Amino acid sequence: MKIHEYQARQLLSDAGIPVPKGRMVQTPDEALAAARELFTSGSTQAVVKAQVHAGGRGKAGFVKVVRSIDDVVAAARFMLGNRMHSPQTPAEGLEVKRLLVADAVDIAHEYYAAVLVDRERRTNTLIASAEGGVEIERVAEERPDAIVRVPLDPLAGLLPFQARRVAMALGFHGKAASQAATVLTRLSSLQQKLDASLVEVNPLVLTPPSSAHPDGQVIAIDAKFAFDDNALFRHPEIEALHDPAEENVAELRAQSFGLSYVALDGNIGCLVNGAGLAMSTMDIIKLHGGEPANFLDVGGSASEEAVTEAFRIILSDGRVKGVLVNIFGGIMQCDRIARAIVGAASTIGFDVPLVVRLEGTNVQEARAILEEARSRIPSMQPASDLADAAAKVVAAVGVPA
Repeated sequence: MKIHEYQARQLLSDAGIPVPKGRMVQTPDEALAAARELFTSGSTQAVVKAQVHAGGRGKAGFVKVVRSIDDVVAAARFMLGNRMHSPQTPAEGLEVKRLLVADAVDIAHEYYAAVLVDRERRTNTLIASAEGGVEIERVAEERPDAIVRVPLDPLAGLLPFQARRVAMALGFHGKAASQAATVLTRLSSLQQKLDASLVEVNPLVLTPPSSAHPDGQVIAIDAKFAFDDNALFRHPEIEALHDPAEENVAELRAQSFGLSYVALDGNIGCLVNGAGLAMSTMDIIKLHGGEPANFLDVGGSASEEAVTEAFRIILSDGRVKGVLVNIFGGIMQCDRIARAIVGAASTIGFDVPLVVRLEGTNVQEARAILEEARSRIPSMQPASDLADAAAKVVAAVGVPA
Protein backbone atom coordinates (compact mmCIF):
# COMPACT_ATOMS: atom_id res chain seq x y z
CA MET A 1 0.00 0.00 0.00
CA LYS A 2 1.17 3.52 -0.84
CA ILE A 3 0.19 6.83 0.70
CA HIS A 4 0.31 10.44 -0.44
CA GLU A 5 3.20 12.79 0.24
CA TYR A 6 1.21 14.95 2.65
CA GLN A 7 0.42 11.83 4.68
CA ALA A 8 4.06 10.73 4.59
CA ARG A 9 5.17 14.15 5.81
CA GLN A 10 2.82 13.83 8.76
CA LEU A 11 4.28 10.44 9.68
CA LEU A 12 7.78 11.92 9.52
CA SER A 13 6.75 14.89 11.65
CA ASP A 14 5.12 12.59 14.22
CA ALA A 15 8.43 10.71 14.40
CA GLY A 16 10.35 13.93 15.16
CA ILE A 17 11.80 14.45 11.69
CA PRO A 18 11.64 18.13 10.59
CA VAL A 19 9.37 18.86 7.59
CA PRO A 20 8.19 22.19 6.14
CA LYS A 21 4.85 23.49 7.35
CA GLY A 22 1.94 23.01 4.98
CA ARG A 23 -1.37 21.27 4.49
CA MET A 24 -3.44 19.31 2.01
CA VAL A 25 -6.15 21.12 0.04
CA GLN A 26 -8.82 19.94 -2.38
CA THR A 27 -10.22 23.17 -3.84
CA PRO A 28 -8.84 26.53 -4.98
CA ASP A 29 -10.60 28.16 -2.03
CA GLU A 30 -8.81 25.85 0.40
CA ALA A 31 -5.54 26.64 -1.42
CA LEU A 32 -6.26 30.35 -0.92
CA ALA A 33 -6.73 29.83 2.82
CA ALA A 34 -3.55 27.75 3.09
CA ALA A 35 -1.57 30.36 1.15
CA ARG A 36 -2.78 33.19 3.37
CA GLU A 37 -1.79 31.19 6.42
CA LEU A 38 1.72 30.62 5.06
CA PHE A 39 2.45 34.13 3.78
CA THR A 40 1.03 35.89 6.83
CA SER A 41 3.22 33.74 9.09
CA GLY A 42 6.42 34.89 7.39
CA SER A 43 6.87 32.63 4.33
CA THR A 44 8.20 34.41 1.26
CA GLN A 45 7.46 31.62 -1.20
CA ALA A 46 5.36 28.46 -1.30
CA VAL A 47 5.29 25.21 -3.22
CA VAL A 48 2.14 23.65 -4.68
CA LYS A 49 2.43 19.91 -5.36
CA ALA A 50 -0.07 17.50 -6.90
CA GLN A 51 -0.81 14.52 -4.66
CA VAL A 52 -0.85 11.47 -6.94
CA HIS A 53 0.86 8.09 -6.79
CA ALA A 54 3.17 8.78 -9.72
CA GLY A 55 6.54 10.40 -10.28
CA GLY A 56 7.56 13.02 -12.79
CA ARG A 57 5.33 15.70 -11.27
CA GLY A 58 7.85 18.49 -11.61
CA LYS A 59 8.55 17.98 -15.32
CA ALA A 60 4.81 17.63 -15.94
CA GLY A 61 4.18 21.06 -14.40
CA PHE A 62 2.45 19.72 -11.31
CA VAL A 63 4.99 21.02 -8.80
CA LYS A 64 5.24 24.81 -8.76
CA VAL A 65 7.22 27.17 -6.56
CA VAL A 66 5.38 30.48 -6.28
CA ARG A 67 5.89 33.81 -4.55
CA SER A 68 2.39 35.14 -3.96
CA ILE A 69 -1.05 34.11 -2.76
CA ASP A 70 -2.51 34.73 -6.23
CA ASP A 71 0.08 32.41 -7.79
CA VAL A 72 -0.84 29.66 -5.31
CA VAL A 73 -4.48 29.90 -6.33
CA ALA A 74 -3.58 29.93 -10.05
CA ALA A 75 -1.41 26.83 -9.62
CA ALA A 76 -4.18 25.09 -7.70
CA ARG A 77 -6.74 25.84 -10.40
CA PHE A 78 -4.41 24.51 -13.10
CA MET A 79 -3.57 21.28 -11.29
CA LEU A 80 -7.11 20.51 -10.13
CA GLY A 81 -8.49 21.31 -13.57
CA ASN A 82 -6.10 19.23 -15.69
CA ARG A 83 -4.96 15.61 -15.81
CA MET A 84 -1.30 14.98 -15.10
CA HIS A 85 0.74 13.23 -17.78
CA SER A 86 4.21 11.85 -17.08
CA PRO A 87 6.22 8.72 -18.00
CA GLN A 88 4.79 7.11 -14.84
CA THR A 89 1.10 7.73 -15.55
CA PRO A 90 -1.32 5.89 -17.86
CA ALA A 91 -1.75 7.30 -21.35
CA GLU A 92 -4.92 9.10 -20.28
CA GLY A 93 -3.07 10.72 -17.37
CA LEU A 94 -4.18 11.00 -13.76
CA GLU A 95 -6.89 13.17 -12.27
CA VAL A 96 -5.54 15.37 -9.46
CA LYS A 97 -7.89 15.62 -6.50
CA ARG A 98 -5.52 16.74 -3.75
CA LEU A 99 -2.70 19.26 -3.49
CA LEU A 100 -0.05 19.99 -0.89
CA VAL A 101 0.48 23.69 -0.26
CA ALA A 102 3.64 24.08 1.80
CA ASP A 103 6.40 26.45 2.75
CA ALA A 104 9.19 26.48 0.15
CA VAL A 105 12.59 25.95 1.76
CA ASP A 106 15.89 27.49 0.72
CA ILE A 107 18.24 24.65 -0.17
CA ALA A 108 22.01 24.58 0.20
CA HIS A 109 22.37 20.90 -0.73
CA GLU A 110 20.12 17.94 -1.56
CA TYR A 111 20.60 14.38 -0.28
CA TYR A 112 18.83 11.04 -0.66
CA ALA A 113 17.94 8.71 2.21
CA ALA A 114 15.81 5.57 2.35
CA VAL A 115 15.29 2.48 4.46
CA LEU A 116 13.91 -0.45 2.54
CA VAL A 117 13.53 -4.22 2.53
CA ASP A 118 16.57 -5.55 0.68
CA ARG A 119 15.43 -8.86 -0.83
CA GLU A 120 18.92 -9.78 -2.00
CA ARG A 121 20.57 -9.25 1.40
CA ARG A 122 17.47 -10.41 3.31
CA THR A 123 17.74 -7.42 5.61
CA ASN A 124 16.38 -3.94 6.02
CA THR A 125 18.97 -1.66 4.47
CA LEU A 126 19.72 2.05 4.71
CA ILE A 127 20.56 3.65 1.36
CA ALA A 128 21.90 7.19 1.30
CA SER A 129 23.59 9.50 -1.15
CA ALA A 130 24.87 13.06 -1.29
CA GLU A 131 23.22 13.28 -4.72
CA GLY A 132 19.55 13.68 -3.91
CA GLY A 133 16.82 15.20 -6.03
CA VAL A 134 17.70 13.05 -9.05
CA GLU A 135 16.98 9.50 -10.15
CA ILE A 136 18.76 7.40 -7.56
CA GLU A 137 18.67 4.39 -9.90
CA ARG A 138 20.73 6.29 -12.46
CA VAL A 139 23.21 7.40 -9.81
CA ALA A 140 23.54 3.83 -8.56
CA GLU A 141 24.18 2.58 -12.09
CA GLU A 142 26.57 5.27 -13.25
CA ARG A 143 28.38 6.06 -9.97
CA PRO A 144 27.82 3.20 -7.50
CA ASP A 145 30.48 4.66 -5.18
CA ALA A 146 28.12 7.63 -4.62
CA ILE A 147 25.67 5.34 -2.80
CA VAL A 148 26.11 4.37 0.85
CA ARG A 149 24.48 1.06 1.84
CA VAL A 150 24.21 -0.14 5.42
CA PRO A 151 22.53 -3.50 6.22
CA LEU A 152 20.58 -3.11 9.46
CA ASP A 153 20.27 -5.31 12.50
CA PRO A 154 16.81 -6.94 12.39
CA LEU A 155 16.08 -5.97 16.01
CA ALA A 156 18.16 -2.87 16.74
CA GLY A 157 17.82 -1.18 13.35
CA LEU A 158 20.30 1.59 12.55
CA LEU A 159 22.75 1.93 15.42
CA PRO A 160 23.92 5.42 16.54
CA PHE A 161 27.51 4.91 15.45
CA GLN A 162 26.33 3.78 12.01
CA ALA A 163 24.12 6.85 11.67
CA ARG A 164 26.99 9.18 12.55
CA ARG A 165 29.31 7.38 10.14
CA VAL A 166 26.80 7.72 7.29
CA ALA A 167 26.20 11.41 8.06
CA MET A 168 29.92 12.11 7.87
CA ALA A 169 30.23 10.06 4.65
CA LEU A 170 27.53 12.23 3.07
CA GLY A 171 29.49 15.36 3.90
CA PHE A 172 27.54 16.74 6.85
CA HIS A 173 29.58 18.72 9.40
CA GLY A 174 29.10 20.19 12.85
CA LYS A 175 25.60 20.30 14.27
CA ALA A 176 24.19 19.40 10.85
CA ALA A 177 25.92 16.02 11.10
CA SER A 178 24.17 15.36 14.42
CA GLN A 179 20.84 16.40 12.89
CA ALA A 180 21.38 14.10 9.92
CA ALA A 181 22.31 11.17 12.15
CA THR A 182 19.16 11.70 14.19
CA VAL A 183 16.99 11.84 11.05
CA LEU A 184 18.52 8.61 9.70
CA THR A 185 18.04 6.83 13.03
CA ARG A 186 14.41 7.92 13.23
CA LEU A 187 13.80 6.83 9.62
CA SER A 188 15.06 3.37 10.51
CA SER A 189 12.87 3.19 13.61
CA LEU A 190 9.82 4.39 11.67
CA GLN A 191 10.30 1.84 8.91
CA GLN A 192 10.55 -0.97 11.43
CA LYS A 193 7.68 0.25 13.60
CA LEU A 194 5.22 0.61 10.71
CA ASP A 195 6.20 -2.57 8.80
CA ALA A 196 7.05 -0.40 5.80
CA SER A 197 8.74 -1.97 2.81
CA LEU A 198 10.06 1.48 1.87
CA VAL A 199 10.59 4.79 3.67
CA GLU A 200 12.21 7.23 1.26
CA VAL A 201 13.14 10.91 1.61
CA ASN A 202 14.21 12.55 -1.62
CA PRO A 203 15.37 15.15 -1.23
CA LEU A 204 16.59 15.37 2.32
CA VAL A 205 17.98 18.91 2.33
CA LEU A 206 20.43 21.08 4.21
CA THR A 207 19.33 24.71 4.40
CA PRO A 208 21.79 27.64 4.24
CA PRO A 209 23.29 28.75 7.59
CA SER A 210 21.12 31.05 9.68
CA SER A 211 21.23 32.58 13.15
CA ALA A 212 19.05 29.75 14.46
CA HIS A 213 21.04 27.07 12.63
CA PRO A 214 24.65 28.19 12.02
CA ASP A 215 25.49 24.90 10.25
CA GLY A 216 22.15 24.76 8.42
CA GLN A 217 19.06 22.68 9.19
CA VAL A 218 18.36 19.16 7.92
CA ILE A 219 14.76 18.92 6.64
CA ALA A 220 12.79 16.22 4.80
CA ILE A 221 11.23 17.88 1.75
CA ASP A 222 9.61 14.99 -0.11
CA ALA A 223 8.77 11.54 1.24
CA LYS A 224 7.46 8.24 -0.09
CA PHE A 225 6.17 5.30 1.95
CA ALA A 226 5.17 1.80 0.87
CA PHE A 227 3.69 -0.66 3.35
CA ASP A 228 3.57 -4.45 3.53
CA ASP A 229 -0.08 -5.27 2.84
CA ASN A 230 0.24 -8.46 4.87
CA ALA A 231 1.06 -6.43 7.99
CA LEU A 232 -1.71 -3.85 7.70
CA PHE A 233 -3.88 -5.73 10.18
CA ARG A 234 -1.42 -4.53 12.82
CA HIS A 235 -1.72 -0.91 11.68
CA PRO A 236 -5.34 0.19 11.26
CA GLU A 237 -4.20 3.80 11.48
CA ILE A 238 -2.07 3.25 8.37
CA GLU A 239 -4.74 1.29 6.52
CA ALA A 240 -7.07 4.25 7.08
CA LEU A 241 -4.70 6.38 4.94
CA HIS A 242 -5.40 4.29 1.84
CA ASP A 243 -6.80 6.27 -1.09
CA PRO A 244 -8.84 3.94 -3.35
CA ALA A 245 -9.06 6.66 -6.00
CA GLU A 246 -5.35 6.14 -6.71
CA GLU A 247 -5.75 2.40 -7.35
CA ASN A 248 -6.68 0.50 -10.49
CA VAL A 249 -10.47 0.00 -10.37
CA ALA A 250 -10.27 -3.54 -11.72
CA GLU A 251 -7.63 -4.48 -9.15
CA LEU A 252 -9.88 -3.21 -6.35
CA ARG A 253 -12.82 -5.21 -7.73
CA ALA A 254 -10.68 -8.32 -7.87
CA GLN A 255 -9.49 -7.81 -4.31
CA SER A 256 -13.08 -7.65 -3.05
CA PHE A 257 -13.67 -11.13 -4.52
CA GLY A 258 -10.44 -12.59 -3.12
CA LEU A 259 -8.69 -12.57 -6.50
CA SER A 260 -5.11 -11.49 -7.20
CA TYR A 261 -5.15 -9.25 -10.27
CA VAL A 262 -2.56 -6.95 -11.80
CA ALA A 263 -3.26 -5.10 -15.05
CA LEU A 264 -0.52 -5.26 -17.71
CA ASP A 265 -0.11 -3.76 -21.18
CA GLY A 266 -0.77 -6.71 -23.49
CA ASN A 267 -3.88 -8.06 -25.26
CA ILE A 268 -4.16 -11.66 -23.99
CA GLY A 269 -6.16 -12.05 -20.80
CA CYS A 270 -5.04 -14.78 -18.40
CA LEU A 271 -7.12 -16.67 -15.84
CA VAL A 272 -4.96 -19.07 -13.86
CA ASN A 273 -4.88 -20.71 -10.45
CA GLY A 274 -1.63 -20.32 -8.55
CA ALA A 275 0.91 -17.50 -8.71
CA GLY A 276 3.70 -19.70 -10.05
CA LEU A 277 1.51 -21.15 -12.79
CA ALA A 278 0.31 -17.63 -13.65
CA MET A 279 3.91 -16.45 -14.07
CA SER A 280 4.71 -19.48 -16.23
CA THR A 281 1.60 -18.82 -18.32
CA MET A 282 2.66 -15.25 -18.99
CA ASP A 283 6.18 -16.41 -19.85
CA ILE A 284 4.99 -18.96 -22.39
CA ILE A 285 2.62 -16.45 -23.98
CA LYS A 286 5.60 -14.14 -24.50
CA LEU A 287 7.70 -17.07 -25.75
CA HIS A 288 5.12 -17.58 -28.50
CA GLY A 289 5.17 -13.90 -29.43
CA GLY A 290 2.17 -12.65 -27.48
CA GLU A 291 1.73 -10.12 -24.69
CA PRO A 292 -0.26 -10.87 -21.50
CA ALA A 293 -2.88 -8.30 -20.54
CA ASN A 294 -2.95 -9.22 -16.87
CA PHE A 295 -1.86 -11.42 -14.01
CA LEU A 296 -4.95 -13.04 -12.50
CA ASP A 297 -4.73 -15.79 -9.90
CA VAL A 298 -8.10 -17.16 -8.79
CA GLY A 299 -6.42 -19.23 -6.06
CA GLY A 300 -7.46 -22.65 -4.91
CA SER A 301 -10.84 -22.00 -3.32
CA ALA A 302 -12.54 -19.38 -5.47
CA SER A 303 -16.31 -19.79 -5.89
CA GLU A 304 -18.04 -19.92 -9.26
CA GLU A 305 -19.21 -16.37 -8.56
CA ALA A 306 -15.62 -15.23 -8.03
CA VAL A 307 -14.43 -16.96 -11.21
CA THR A 308 -17.29 -15.36 -13.16
CA GLU A 309 -16.22 -11.99 -11.77
CA ALA A 310 -12.67 -12.78 -12.86
CA PHE A 311 -13.90 -13.17 -16.45
CA ARG A 312 -15.89 -9.95 -16.10
CA ILE A 313 -12.75 -8.09 -14.96
CA ILE A 314 -10.61 -9.50 -17.77
CA LEU A 315 -13.18 -8.70 -20.46
CA SER A 316 -13.74 -5.18 -19.12
CA ASP A 317 -10.27 -4.33 -20.43
CA GLY A 318 -10.85 -3.08 -23.97
CA ARG A 319 -7.34 -4.12 -24.99
CA VAL A 320 -8.06 -7.82 -24.43
CA LYS A 321 -8.36 -9.62 -27.80
CA GLY A 322 -8.23 -13.16 -26.45
CA VAL A 323 -8.39 -15.08 -23.17
CA LEU A 324 -6.34 -18.05 -22.00
CA VAL A 325 -7.68 -20.15 -19.13
CA ASN A 326 -4.98 -22.37 -17.63
CA ILE A 327 -6.10 -24.43 -14.63
CA PHE A 328 -4.26 -27.23 -12.89
CA GLY A 329 -6.87 -28.65 -10.56
CA GLY A 330 -5.65 -29.49 -7.09
CA ILE A 331 -7.72 -27.76 -4.47
CA MET A 332 -9.45 -25.88 -7.30
CA GLN A 333 -11.64 -28.40 -9.11
CA CYS A 334 -11.69 -28.23 -12.90
CA ASP A 335 -15.44 -28.75 -13.14
CA ARG A 336 -15.98 -25.58 -11.07
CA ILE A 337 -13.99 -23.63 -13.62
CA ALA A 338 -15.90 -25.26 -16.47
CA ARG A 339 -19.26 -24.32 -14.95
CA ALA A 340 -17.99 -20.78 -14.38
CA ILE A 341 -16.95 -20.55 -18.05
CA VAL A 342 -20.40 -21.66 -19.18
CA GLY A 343 -22.05 -19.28 -16.71
CA ALA A 344 -19.86 -16.39 -17.80
CA ALA A 345 -20.68 -17.11 -21.44
CA SER A 346 -24.39 -16.72 -20.72
CA THR A 347 -24.15 -13.67 -18.44
CA ILE A 348 -21.21 -11.81 -19.98
CA GLY A 349 -20.62 -13.36 -23.39
CA PHE A 350 -17.29 -14.12 -25.02
CA ASP A 351 -16.78 -11.85 -28.00
CA VAL A 352 -13.08 -12.72 -28.14
CA PRO A 353 -11.32 -16.07 -28.68
CA LEU A 354 -11.19 -18.25 -25.57
CA VAL A 355 -8.60 -21.02 -25.19
CA VAL A 356 -9.02 -23.43 -22.28
CA ARG A 357 -6.45 -25.80 -20.84
CA LEU A 358 -7.59 -27.91 -17.87
CA GLU A 359 -5.79 -30.67 -15.98
CA GLY A 360 -6.19 -32.24 -12.55
CA THR A 361 -9.10 -32.85 -10.21
CA ASN A 362 -12.40 -33.61 -11.99
CA VAL A 363 -10.91 -32.81 -15.39
CA GLN A 364 -13.04 -35.37 -17.25
CA GLU A 365 -16.24 -33.91 -15.80
CA ALA A 366 -14.98 -30.44 -16.76
CA ARG A 367 -14.25 -31.45 -20.33
CA ALA A 368 -17.71 -32.98 -20.64
CA ILE A 369 -19.31 -29.74 -19.42
CA LEU A 370 -17.35 -27.68 -21.93
CA GLU A 371 -17.98 -30.10 -24.80
CA GLU A 372 -21.71 -29.92 -24.17
CA ALA A 373 -21.51 -26.10 -24.26
CA ARG A 374 -19.36 -25.83 -27.42
CA SER A 375 -22.31 -24.81 -29.60
CA ARG A 376 -23.16 -21.97 -27.20
CA ILE A 377 -19.56 -20.75 -26.95
CA PRO A 378 -18.30 -20.76 -30.55
CA SER A 379 -15.22 -18.71 -29.67
CA MET A 380 -13.95 -21.42 -27.29
CA GLN A 381 -11.36 -24.02 -28.20
CA PRO A 382 -9.64 -26.59 -25.95
CA ALA A 383 -5.90 -27.06 -25.65
CA SER A 384 -4.02 -30.29 -24.97
CA ASP A 385 -1.25 -28.69 -22.92
CA LEU A 386 0.16 -25.30 -21.97
CA ALA A 387 2.34 -24.91 -25.06
CA ASP A 388 -0.63 -25.77 -27.28
CA ALA A 389 -2.79 -23.28 -25.36
CA ALA A 390 -0.27 -20.48 -25.75
CA ALA A 391 0.20 -21.14 -29.45
CA LYS A 392 -3.57 -21.17 -30.06
CA VAL A 393 -4.37 -17.97 -28.17
CA VAL A 394 -1.47 -16.07 -29.73
CA ALA A 395 -2.58 -17.18 -33.17
CA ALA A 396 -6.19 -16.30 -32.35
CA VAL A 397 -5.38 -12.68 -31.51
CA GLY A 398 -3.49 -12.28 -34.75
CA VAL A 399 0.11 -12.53 -33.54
CA PRO A 400 2.06 -15.27 -35.32
CA ALA A 401 3.34 -17.96 -32.94
